[in-house]
Amino acid sequence: MMRIGWMDFQRSWWTISCTVLLVCQAMAQSIPVFPGEHWQERSPAEAGMDAQLLDSLVDMLGGRGCVVADGYIVRSWGDQSERSDWMSAVKPVFSTMLFFAVEEGKLTSVDAKIRKLGWPLLPKDRSMTFAHLANMISGYARPEKPGKAWAYNDYAIQLYHLSLFDRVFKQPATEAFMQRLGVMQFEHKLDFREDKPRIRASVRDFARIGLFWLSKGNWAGNQILPRKYFDRYMKPHVRRNLPHTKSGPKTHNDYLGIGTFGGGSDHFVDIGAGIYGFNWWFNGTGRLHPDKLTWPDATPKTFMAVGAGGNVLVVIPEHNLILASAKGDWGSLEKGVGKSDGKFNRAVKLLLASYLK
Repeated sequence: MMRIGWMDFQRSWWTISCTVLLVCQAMAQSIPVFPGEHWQERSPAEAGMDAQLLDSLVDMLGGRGCVVADGYIVRSWGDQSERSDWMSAVKPVFSTMLFFAVEEGKLTSVDAKIRKLGWPLLPKDRSMTFAHLANMISGYARPEKPGKAWAYNDYAIQLYHLSLFDRVFKQPATEAFMQRLGVMQFEHKLDFREDKPRIRASVRDFARIGLFWLSKGNWAGNQILPRKYFDRYMKPHVRRNLPHTKSGPKTHNDYLGIGTFGGGSDHFVDIGAGIYGFNWWFNGTGRLHPDKLTWPDATPKTFMAVGAGGNVLVVIPEHNLILASAKGDWGSLEKGVGKSDGKFNRAVKLLLASYLK
């Protein structure tokens, strides 16, 4: 009878344990189906979802939208081909393009200095980086130095997109975007407005951006952008204890004269510390809600892009779910943070409840 030594037993047990773990992880992370020119569709029942609860979600939000599960459209409402401005929900696209700029060697890293692009920055702003702009902590047009305060700052976003497209890619935004992401075969033509750096797209085409992030840069088996960018940056990057910018009538200074992406240099919300990163909102605790998650009934990894006028993109990695909603009735992001009865939380709760798997 062959006798197995203790060391051999340990090695065998370790090999078996690692194999079982890898198999379980693979089973838990089902690979989505990717759309071609058109999305594939399934009924809610075929996708293991509750049709009545999805109907309740549609009734709550209104507007136009679609729900994607495992890469299939399982519910849609409103005119699916209508193209409209996604407002600030476009901002994560800028960060996607930032990653391309780094990967292509056009920038050394996300921490590349803005001043090296020729901007005549004030002395207090000379340490400003692309990461500062992407995380709303740049200090541009505000009193603070980069990294010292949070401000939802559309003048800084203007500087972000001008730096990326005019001075790094040196291409119009639509051309630069489609050259790198046209492989996603946008069904209804996605482009950037000429007067504002914002995307016009249908809900089905905007959902493809969510799927690109959900799959961490992979599209139909091709790794378009290395996974490392999503592993590093698909999470909050604003310190939870970072203070809010100072307020007052003389605290705004657009000294470069670049104008705004749409709003002020301190507007919309005060809640970014702890839950904002590379232009996405994440489900975490923050400076203003230290004991409560952004959306209490959402999964821990849920993240969103949020634009004015009810333009919202929801990604739920744990269940391969995406919700693209244009001109929906979402209520206030800030007033609903940490509250079970907030409309953002209620919508995500309904979506998750409809998922029967």
